[in-house]
Amino acid sequence: MNKYYSGLLIAGLLAPLMLVECRPSERIPLFNGQDLSGWVFVLRDKDVDPATVWSVSDSVIHCTGEPYGYMRTEADYADYVLHVEWRWPGEPSNSGVFVHMSEPDVIFPKSLECQLQAGAAGDFVAFKGVKFKELVRGWMLRKKAESSEKPPGEWNTYRIVCRGNTIQLFVNDVLQNEATEATVSSGKICLQSEGGPIEFRNIYIELLK
Repeated sequence: MNKYYSGLLIAGLLAPLMLVECRPSERIPLFNGQDLSGWVFVLRDKDVDPATVWSVSDSVIHCTGEPYGYMRTEADYADYVLHVEWRWPGEPSNSGVFVHMSEPDVIFPKSLECQLQAGAAGDFVAFKGVKFKELVRGWMLRKKAESSEKPPGEWNTYRIVCRGNTIQLFVNDVLQNEATEATVSSGKICLQSEGGPIEFRNIYIELLK
């Protein structure tokens, strides 16, 4: 067998293994559907009770959007697929999902934001010096395609794939953006309060092998 065909054989044998390595191996719920245990709350106005901003009913997280801030996981995560569902109960507004966030807790922490602003879901926003290959200048990278969001009142799905230093954003199963060679690859996950009421549900991660 010559080297060419030997190489093809080896590649053919390895391909299924590489596919298996990319598949989720374990699902971890980040929201239990009953309360907000496991989350830390950060608000611009420290005198405001987080319970007046974030609440749970009928397995849905309700956020008033005011004051600005976020709720974040207590734990750090790396190499995962994040599943988040969101909708606008009234007038569409602004919010975001932060990945690879690191302390200290400030209103716009070191992280990579996966935008949720109405009409812009799928944009990237980089905070506190975070960089990635596609971010040639500035701090924002617009999504690749036309908006794939659903009308207000309907549930949308964000699928955020974090593998090493690469992050892919799928909005309702449409690949909207990709960041490679990011300078962050692990950290906490945040949901943002930023301007108006928004609801979240079915929040979990699937760890990648």
